[in-house]
Amino acid sequence: MLPPETDMASVWLCKLRLSSCAFDSRIWARTARVISLLYFGAHIACITVAFTTRTWFEIDTWECCLTSAPPSSVIPIGAAVACGRSFDFALRSALFCSISVDLRVFVDCRRWFIYVYFISGCSKSRSPWLRLQITRDGICVSYDQELLRDIWHAFSRAYKRRIARFKNDFEAGIFPANGTSFVLVVGTLVALSLLGIDGSLGMISFLKNYIFGKGIIGSTIAVAVGSSLLWFIIIQIIRLTLKAFLSYKGWMYESPHTKKISTPTKMWMAILHFISKSQPMLNSFQGALPHLPLPALDETLDRHLLSMRPLTTDEEYEELQRLTEEFRKGLGRRLQRYLIIKSFLSINYITDWWEEFVYLRQRSPIMVNSNYYGFDTLNGLGSTQPKQAARAANVTWSALTFRRQVEHQEVTPFSVSPRFKVPFCTMQYERLFNSCRIPGEETDQFHHWDDAKHVAVYCRGCWFKLPIHNGKRLLEPAELQAAYQEILDNSKDPAPGEERLAALTAGDRTPWFEARKQFFSSGVNKTSLHAIERAAFVVALDDEDVYYDPKDSARLDRWAHTLLHGNAYNRWFDKSFTFVVSKNARVGINTEHSWGDAAIIAHFMEYCLLKDLCIQGYTESGDTAGKAETVMRPERLKWDLNDAIPAIEASLEVAQKLIDDVEMSLLVWTEFGKGFIKKIGVSPDAFLQLVLQMTYFRNQNKFSLTYEASMTRLYREGRTETVRSCTNESCAFVRSMLDNEQTNEERLALLRTAAEKHQMMYRDAMCGKGVDRHLFGLYVVKRYLEEESPFLDKIFPPTYLLSTSQTPLNQCEEEAKVLTPAQRLNFVSAGGGFGPVADRGYGVSYVIAGENQISFHISSKRSANNTSSKGFREDLIKSLREMRHLRKTG
Repeated sequence: MLPPETDMASVWLCKLRLSSCAFDSRIWARTARVISLLYFGAHIACITVAFTTRTWFEIDTWECCLTSAPPSSVIPIGAAVACGRSFDFALRSALFCSISVDLRVFVDCRRWFIYVYFISGCSKSRSPWLRLQITRDGICVSYDQELLRDIWHAFSRAYKRRIARFKNDFEAGIFPANGTSFVLVVGTLVALSLLGIDGSLGMISFLKNYIFGKGIIGSTIAVAVGSSLLWFIIIQIIRLTLKAFLSYKGWMYESPHTKKISTPTKMWMAILHFISKSQPMLNSFQGALPHLPLPALDETLDRHLLSMRPLTTDEEYEELQRLTEEFRKGLGRRLQRYLIIKSFLSINYITDWWEEFVYLRQRSPIMVNSNYYGFDTLNGLGSTQPKQAARAANVTWSALTFRRQVEHQEVTPFSVSPRFKVPFCTMQYERLFNSCRIPGEETDQFHHWDDAKHVAVYCRGCWFKLPIHNGKRLLEPAELQAAYQEILDNSKDPAPGEERLAALTAGDRTPWFEARKQFFSSGVNKTSLHAIERAAFVVALDDEDVYYDPKDSARLDRWAHTLLHGNAYNRWFDKSFTFVVSKNARVGINTEHSWGDAAIIAHFMEYCLLKDLCIQGYTESGDTAGKAETVMRPERLKWDLNDAIPAIEASLEVAQKLIDDVEMSLLVWTEFGKGFIKKIGVSPDAFLQLVLQMTYFRNQNKFSLTYEASMTRLYREGRTETVRSCTNESCAFVRSMLDNEQTNEERLALLRTAAEKHQMMYRDAMCGKGVDRHLFGLYVVKRYLEEESPFLDKIFPPTYLLSTSQTPLNQCEEEAKVLTPAQRLNFVSAGGGFGPVADRGYGVSYVIAGENQISFHISSKRSANNTSSKGFREDLIKSLREMRHLRKTG
C-alpha cells in the first residue's frame, strides 16, 4: 500500500469577512445558505473525486472564521473535513495544487454582493479561477475557461489511463486465452442450454434450482453466471498448467554448442513457440511465472563448503566442516522449516528481505556504495554535434516513450537465449518511473506513484519542474528543447542552500531523515521537495565537457566519476534514476539500486539511445527534428533553506570524503572480443571471469571469495543470486598459466574445464540453486528468533574482495533492425559500473560490446593500501594478452 501523499495543503482556510455596517438579516440568511451549499457541494465533490480515483484519505482541519470589521475579533466555527490525498491527475495542475480556499464576503451599504474566490496557493499572483457574485439582482458566475479545460484534460487522461491499465491487466491476467475464448464458452453453453443440455458440469442447474429460479429471467441469469464461472475456472486451470510448464528448467542445461537437444526440451520449445505466437504483452506471463524454489538445506551447505575449499587452509576447512555439520543437524533444520513456511506464504521467499535488509536498511550513503551508473555510446554522436538542450530533449522524449510502452505493456522483455524465448519477471519495469527512495530513521521506504506529469531538472545550482504534457498529448522533442533551453538561460542566483541541497541524498541516511522531518515537512520546502520526489525522473544539466579519447584513458575515468557521484550535490541519488547531460551533449545515467537491477537499466538505456541517435536524430544545426507548436514554461522551485544549511553542509562533508576515497579506472579492450572467445569454444562470460581470477591473483598474490551477479528473473519477483566464481577448477587454471612447465594444450584443457564448471554454477544460480540467498534467508530467521549460531556468525557477512557483474546488451532487437551497418559501428556502449563493495577489494563490471570490443569498469578505495584500480587495469591488460597468446599457440 502506498503511504498517504502530503503534497496538498493540509489546511483549507475559509474566512467570512463581514463589514461592521448594518445588514438585512434576510440577506445574511440567504447568503449563509448559499455559502453552506457551496461548502457542502465542494466537500462532496472532493470526496467523490478522491473515491472515484481510488485515493486514500487523511483527516485535516477546515477552519471557518467569522470576522467582523476589526480583524482581531475572530470567532472560530470550524469542523473536520476529509481532504483528498492524491488529486494528482487534475487538481495538481491548477485548482487543488497546494490550494487554499478563501471565501470573502464583502457587504457594501449601497449594494449587497458576495465574491467567492478560489485562489491557487502555488501562485498567489494568479487571478481566481472562479468568481461568484451574488447581488439583489441575481447571481453572476465567471470562471477561467482555459484552466477548466486543463483540468478536464487531466481528468480525461487519468481515466483513460485507468481504463487502459484495467484492459491490459485483464488481457495479461487471462493469457494465453483472450476475450474470444469467453465469447466461445458462453455461446457454446447458451446453445447447449437451449437444447436442454447442461454443459457446465452442473453449475447452471445448481444456480437455477437454488439461487436464480427456473423462470426465463432466472434461467438467463443462471446461464450467464454459470458460463462465466466455467470460463474463469478454465482460465485458472490453463494458467496453473502454464506455471507448471514454465517450471521446467532442463533447457538451461542443454549445451548451446551441441546440435542435439533432448526430446523433452524439444517438446517444451515447440509449446513455448506456439504460445509466443499469440503476441504476449509485457506482463502476460507475470502471473504464470513459478515461485523461486527453496533449495534443500543439505544441498546449499554442500555447495557452500565446496566454494570455500580453494580459499581455506586444511585446518580452516576442517573447522568449517565441523561448524557446518553442527548447523546441519541442529539449528539449521529449524530455520529451514521457517523458510519453507515463508516460501508457501509469499511469492518469493527472499526478495522482500533482500530489498529491505541489503538496501533499504542501509544507513551509510547510497552514493558510491549502492548506486550505479551507465554510459552513452563511445564512438561519438555522428556527423552532427547536438546542442545540450536538444540532447536532453531527445533523451527525455525517448524515456517518456518507453514509459508509455511500459504502461501499455508493449515493451518486449529480454529473453535469456535467442533459441528459447523464455519469459522473465517484469516487476522492475514499472518501478523504473515515478519512483523515489524516501529516507527513514531505521529503514528507508521506496515509493512508486501511478503517474507523474513532470520531470525535475537541476541546472547550475537551481531546481526546476518541467511539465511534459500539453493537454492530452506528450510534448514533442522540439517543445522539450525549448523548455530546456529556457532552463539553461535562466539558471542563476540559486536560493541559499539550493545549490547543494541534493547533498542530503548523498550522505548518511538517518541524518537525511532527520533533516527531511525538520525542514521539509511544511511550506515551500515540502512542496518543492515533493516536486522532485514525485517527478517521472530527474535530469541533471552539467556544466562540464566529458568524452572518450582512446589515447587518454584518464578522460574516460573522469567521465565515470562524473556519472557515479558527480560533485555529490548535482544528482538526486534517491530518485530511481537521474539522466546526466554534459555541456557537450553526452548522456549518462545514475541509478538507485533498491528498486531494480542493472539489466532493466541496460535495456532502458539501449532503447533511449536507439531512439535518440538512430530514429529521432538531429538537424545540421544540432537541434531536434520538428518544430515547437507550444512552449511549456518550466517552473522554478522555491526554497527556504537557511535553517537547513548546516545539515546540508554536514552531509556534503561525509559525501566528499567518500568521493575522495574512490578510484575509478576504465579499460576499452579492442584487440579481441566475443568472436575470438567463441573460437576457443567456451562461454564469453566464463572466459572473462577466468581472466579476472588470473588478474586478481597477479595483483594480490592470492585467491579471494568472488561475487558475480546472476539473475533469478525466471521466477516471479526474482532479482539476483550470487555465483561464487573462485572454484577449485579456476584456481587450477590460473596456476597453470603462471607455471612455465605447463603446455598450452594443458592450459586450454584446464580453461575449458573451469569454464564448464562456471557455466554450471551460473545455470544453478539462475534456477534457484545458489548459495548466498538461501543462507541469507536462514540468517534473517536466526536474527529474528535471536538464536545463536557459530556457523552463521562465522560466514556472515561474507567478504567479497572481488565483486563482478556483466552488463547485458542487445535487448532491443526489434528497434535495432532499422540500424544501418554504419550506425551499428557507432552504436557501441561502454556499459556501466559501480563503486567498490569491500573496503579492501575491487568492483569490476564488464560488457561484451561486440565481436571486437570488451569494456571493463574497475573501482577500489584509495584508503586501502593493497588495492589500486590503475594497477589492476595494467594487470588485466597482461592477462588478456596472455589469453590471446594462449589461443594462438594452442
